[in-house]
Amino acid sequence: MGGTAPALQVTDLTAGYGPVRALRRVSLTVPAGEVVTVLGANGAGKSTLLRAVSRTLRFHGGAVVSGTVSRDGRPLDGLPPDRVVAAGVSQVPEGRQVFARMSVEDNLRAGALGSRGGRAARTASLRRVHELFPVLAERARQPAGLLSGGEQQMLAVGRALMAAPGLLLLDEPSLGLAPLMAARIADAVREINAQGTAVLLVEQNAALALRLASRAYVLEVGEVTLSGPAAELAASDEVRRRYLGVVDEDAAADAARARTAHPVLSRWEDTR
Repeated sequence: MGGTAPALQVTDLTAGYGPVRALRRVSLTVPAGEVVTVLGANGAGKSTLLRAVSRTLRFHGGAVVSGTVSRDGRPLDGLPPDRVVAAGVSQVPEGRQVFARMSVEDNLRAGALGSRGGRAARTASLRRVHELFPVLAERARQPAGLLSGGEQQMLAVGRALMAAPGLLLLDEPSLGLAPLMAARIADAVREINAQGTAVLLVEQNAALALRLASRAYVLEVGEVTLSGPAAELAASDEVRRRYLGVVDEDAAADAARARTAHPVLSRWEDTR
């Protein structure tokens, strides 16, 4: 990539809610044009990280204590959320959070309010969204609350794309979706990235996230404990055991042999 500045650089970020530190000296990089994922259990600090980047943390009663966040080499620290959007960063929050009583069309218009371009840019963004999610064009006049869960997720992503971001923050996009719909959202993320938008993805579905990403970070209780190429993390025993639900085959075999050697123990375990 030569001297290209990263789409996002987070350095020694500490943030929290009152006395509670949700993030402690977190550092990560999203290279330009790549997908990076953050894995971790509930409460690890993943959503706090995205809110800190988008400068919306204070709306949730939190604050950044120390550290820096930069986009394309320019600091985002201290900017209000609308200026962060103008700097090319859009967030899709967890749980979709569309404006249920507004039409699909008006939801998308709302997403363009912080965009840097004029009418031509908004028209181009709307065309892009409709190409990615044709159902949003078909149901433009319907209230967003009448859409299915998957369609609402499409709308939430489309609304964020209306500001033509260079960096998209995605918080649990597959949450609560059927596998087929989750796969469709994943395909859309691939296409968004192929069109040149970098993505920082927070996702409980680790297998899906690691397939989408080029690089991954693992957050545990607010700290980065593992990081590296997504393919390497997907192949590591620790990630496979803790996040992909893959049983340690050697340990399972040892346990089976122990039960065979001690039938009384085996019968006791079966009755627990």
